[in-house]
Amino acid sequence: MTPHFEFETGFGKGDRVAGVDEAGRGPLAGPVLAAAVVFPDGVPPALAALLDDSKRLTAPAREAAALALREAASAGGAEIGVGAASAAEIGRLNILRATHLAMARAVARLPRPPALALVDGNRPPPLACPVRCVVGGDGLSLSIAAASILAKVVRDRAMARLGARWPAYGFADHAGYPTLRHRRALALHGACPHHRRGFRPVDRAIAASCG
Repeated sequence: MTPHFEFETGFGKGDRVAGVDEAGRGPLAGPVLAAAVVFPDGVPPALAALLDDSKRLTAPAREAAALALREAASAGGAEIGVGAASAAEIGRLNILRATHLAMARAVARLPRPPALALVDGNRPPPLACPVRCVVGGDGLSLSIAAASILAKVVRDRAMARLGARWPAYGFADHAGYPTLRHRRALALHGACPHHRRGFRPVDRAIAASCG
C-alpha cells in the first residue's frame, strides 16, 4: 500500500494538517530527530511518487525525496519543521519523553501552527494542537511519510558528522544503532559524550571504565 492524502483532507476543508514522525529511537548514540510537514494545497503527483515510509526507501531515494521537499518548501508548496532532543536529554528524560520533546520542537518550528498533527505510532505527544495517532502512519499518510524521510535524512547527516569527530565508533556506518561493530567499539573505547545514558550497553561500558 502506498501513502495517500485521505487523513489530511478528511479533517476539515482548508485546515492545515501536519504529519509528524521521528527517527532514531533505537540507537545507542546521537540525538532523536523529528520532523513535521504540512502540504497546505495538497501534494503534487511528482512529489507524492517520491514519498513512502523512510524504511522502505534506499538512502539515495530518501535524499532525492528530502531535496524535493526542501524545494517544495522554498516554493511555498510545503511547510517544514525539524526538531531534535540530544543524547543528554534522552538520558535525563528517557527515550519516549525525549522523542515527544523533539516532536514538539518540530511542530513549533513550522511557519504557522497546524490545526491537527497526524503522529506516527500510538502514543500521542503533548503538542500545542490536537493530535491524531496513526499506527503505521509513515506508510499510510503522505505527510507523515514526508516527515519520516526528513527526520531520517537529517539524523543520518548528523551521525555522519559525529562519525568524523569520533571515528573509533563508526557512527557514519551504523548511525548509532547497536551493531556488532558498534558494541565492540563501545566495549573497547567506552562511551563518548554522545552515547545515551540509560541504555544498557552504554551504562555497562561506563561502569566498566569506572571499575
